[in-house]
Amino acid sequence: MAKKVYDAIVVGSGITGGWAAKELCERGLKTLMIERGRNVEHVKDYTTELKQPYEFRYRLLGDKRRYQRDHFIQNQSDHFTEATEHFFINDRENPYTHPEKKPFLWFRGHQLGGKSLTWGRQSYRMSPVNFEENLKDGHGTDWPIRYEDLDQWYGYVEKFIGVSGERLNNPMGPDGDFLPPMKMNILEQKMSKKIADHYPDRQLSIARMANLTQVHNGRAPCQYRNLCARGCSFGAYFSTQSSTLPAAQKTGNLDVATDSVVTRILYDANTNRVTGVRIIDTNTREEKDYHSRIVMLCASAFESVRLLLNSANERFPHGLANNSGVLGQYVMDHFPSNLVMGDLDGPDVPNYMGGRAAPLYVPRFRNTGNDRQPYQRGYQINGSTTKSNWNRGLHGSDIGVSLKESLKKPKWSIFLLAQCEPLPQAHNRLTINSNVHDEWGVPVLDIDVSYGENAEKMRSEATQTIVEMMTVAGVKNIRTIPIDPVPGTAIHEMGGARMGRDPQSSVLNQWNQAHDIPNLLVTDGAAMASAGNSNPSLTYMALTARACAHIAEEFHAGRI
Repeated sequence: MAKKVYDAIVVGSGITGGWAAKELCERGLKTLMIERGRNVEHVKDYTTELKQPYEFRYRLLGDKRRYQRDHFIQNQSDHFTEATEHFFINDRENPYTHPEKKPFLWFRGHQLGGKSLTWGRQSYRMSPVNFEENLKDGHGTDWPIRYEDLDQWYGYVEKFIGVSGERLNNPMGPDGDFLPPMKMNILEQKMSKKIADHYPDRQLSIARMANLTQVHNGRAPCQYRNLCARGCSFGAYFSTQSSTLPAAQKTGNLDVATDSVVTRILYDANTNRVTGVRIIDTNTREEKDYHSRIVMLCASAFESVRLLLNSANERFPHGLANNSGVLGQYVMDHFPSNLVMGDLDGPDVPNYMGGRAAPLYVPRFRNTGNDRQPYQRGYQINGSTTKSNWNRGLHGSDIGVSLKESLKKPKWSIFLLAQCEPLPQAHNRLTINSNVHDEWGVPVLDIDVSYGENAEKMRSEATQTIVEMMTVAGVKNIRTIPIDPVPGTAIHEMGGARMGRDPQSSVLNQWNQAHDIPNLLVTDGAAMASAGNSNPSLTYMALTARACAHIAEEFHAGRI
């Protein structure tokens, strides 16, 4: 019996994997999407979505003993709770290593949909400046594309997934094709006006979110429950399950293989083409080969790099498609300033639970125009205003009547912090630790990432600037909470198989194809040549859609 050969294999089913499957299938390619984790069915498998705190065994606090045993990394994420733990990996089964005193927190979700089920949903375009700074300041390699190359693809993605946001006419936070924004409350509106009056170059706005504010493409709007990471039966936020997977399945061109750990990319040295992948079935532990004319890696930045490194062969002894020698290098993750908090005189409104899914957002204003700082690159600012609820009564000295009276007068507060751009640096790298293997016998990554002097200068200045902005905005009792940033905390890990113009200093070309092997593509975060200062997922999606359009054209023309 002749072996089945797909037109394309997509490794990974998360934010970029779902997009790759949709685009390739809609362009007529018979596609296999491979996911290492279990199947998650939309609606049916959101098992905690509607549960109340009292319905959880540990009242949302979780089984701390089990977490220390099985989730000692994952439970350090703000997204990890008793209500979401089933969307995070078992750390014992999926180890990695790092140098002593250089920790890295790697948060992962091995299931159909990946981290698209639990992501923070902030969706920003990179600015024209972001694509040019590598060339201008000499850090990293020049992007092989510019903002203009991605502009239409940003819009294409925004229109499909639905991004709510406010148009600001600010080149450092380019406007997109937005749904109506989520609304700022009266306190935030007053703060925004005070900041704009004092700082003409700064805009306090609402975040751009992949949360719907109106019916869109058959999906219902956000219900303002703010429990997104449990899964959303309304389809009110973008995920593979709510959006791209149904579109791909509608074509009839998609097959999905779950519980399938890809261990190696198959390569034919005679044709210099990849020919498919080898997997381990996690239920039977049997190996199986799948074959295709195109292989697209969307496994997440670090997993895609790991797979390339573990696919080394006689032709590519240091990792597949690694003639440049830079595979695994120049990895990045955003880092925060210190946290700045303060109190607000707010309106006397009833207490509430749940609420708006969108935080506050200030586009980058440092090292732009005539502004010059003693560091390179810049940052955006995010945060939120909150109103305290009854549980504040668990702390303090009030009792009896005084406790009741104080609980009747909840206080408003605000917190802000900067999300800062790291420099792409060769010493921040991934290598294979062949002495340690995961549950499936695959060698693991050693992750060596640290921040440098530029980061410390940016963090210090950003913290002080936020204090000054809060003062101008009328915030009281301002205090700074020190943060000792650990790489990985932002869950924006990227780089390692960067795009570039020169095959000697980059892994991928302007179409996300490997310079060395034209039918091998990487379109997840590994492809990033720089991090920018904004949440990167929208850029990953736009790069994926653009790459799929190009490779499909090459496929139909018989050039692949």
